[in-house]
Amino acid sequence: MKIIFKIFFLIFLLFSNMLHAEIIKPNNGIEPYQVVKIQLRGLMENDKPQIDTGIEQTWEFAHPQNQKYTGPLENFKSMIKGDSYSMLIDHLDHEVIEVYKNEKVATFEVTVLDKDKKYYRFKWQVEKYRGVGPLNNCWLTTAVSQPMPTGSSI
Repeated sequence: MKIIFKIFFLIFLLFSNMLHAEIIKPNNGIEPYQVVKIQLRGLMENDKPQIDTGIEQTWEFAHPQNQKYTGPLENFKSMIKGDSYSMLIDHLDHEVIEVYKNEKVATFEVTVLDKDKKYYRFKWQVEKYRGVGPLNNCWLTTAVSQPMPTGSSI
């Protein structure tokens, strides 16, 4: 009986860990390209493991000035789900190309294939945060342009 209990307990632990995957927190070891990819992967699977986990992941890497401008989190969720950025939610594919990078800022061209098989291009900018606390020297998103439609896939 103890073995059966232990097996069920282990299965429960494994299952609960999968359901509550940790949101990646910014740290100074994450490079600019990785920041953009982490945000896009989150948005690509927005509701996994829970509703809006992808948007919350994206929020984690938003620069504090951006959070002040677009926040609080519930406002940010509404903005991402609105007409301007909804194509990022549950998109099918994305490509990230570095356009510019120095020690303070990096800019990327991001192309997204949305769930309706339409392509959109964005300018995505990250900057190295200079301040006090755990975000110091972390790369964080400071700007994402309005989407530029570029056509449909066949």
